[in-house]
Formats: sequence, structure tokens, C-alpha cells
Amino acid sequence: MADAARTVQERLRNRLASHYLSYEWTTEFDVGGTPVDVAGVDSDLVLLELEWRRADPVDNTAKLFRHLADGTLDAYGRVTVVQLFTAYYDLARGGVSSKRRNAEFVGERVASSFDRVRYRGTTLPIDPPKRGGSLPDAWRDVVDETVDSLLLDDS
Repeated sequence: MADAARTVQERLRNRLASHYLSYEWTTEFDVGGTPVDVAGVDSDLVLLELEWRRADPVDNTAKLFRHLADGTLDAYGRVTVVQLFTAYYDLARGGVSSKRRNAEFVGERVASSFDRVRYRGTTLPIDPPKRGGSLPDAWRDVVDETVDSLLLDDS
């Protein structure tokens, strides 16, 4: 993960920790050998994948749900999976890329197969810098506003 993405990942963790106090928030949380960008753990589990510039974000969705199906996540009550897609997945002509649509499709379908699972695909409206580039000036506000909008306690 590039430095800019890691910086955003840490800000996400810190902001989530300030909102959802009952969870222990960490980065690079291990789920069956798969690192998840940010996770919150209590009796429930929140898994957040930051889709920065990934060529195939549906892979993250499928891996997490594979671990759900194989029982790796049976120790938790509710499991919430959030995929945060940067502006990299936005199309110039409007809408979002098929890569994002495919990841959300898989996430929504799998979540509908498990009563205790929720899935959310949402936008983190940051245009991710290429390797060595800088984050936009307002990135902190954008991350904070995005976390504020998640409403993870919402059913």
C-alpha cells in the first residue's frame, strides 16, 4: 500500500474509533490470511476495504465472503463489510466503472444470502494520487465526512 493510501487508512481507523467506541479498531486486520484495511471488533465485526486503485476490487469482496462461508468469521455476531471506492472508479462521462459495479453486485448478493451480514459500497471522493503524489488539500475533511455518513449502527 502506498504512503498516501496508508495515511488515509489510518485516518479512517482513527475517525471510526472516535465514533464507534465499543469497537477496537485496527488496520491490516487478518481474516483467514487476508489483510483487511480497517476493522472494528467487538461481539460484531466491521470490515472496511479501501479501494484505492485496485485493478479488481471484486477480489476483495469475494475473499471476505469466502471466509464468511468457510466459518472463519463464525465467532462474531453481525458482520458488516464496507467497500470505500475512491474517485479512481468514477467515469469521466458520469457513473462508475464496471469494476466497482461488479464488486458491489457480488457484495450485495452475498450479503443477502446471510442474515447476519451487511454490505455497503460507498464513495470516498478522493482522487488518489499516483505513487509519490500528494493527497488533495481537503483529504482529511473528505475522510471525516465519509466516515460520518456511514452510520454503521444503522440496521
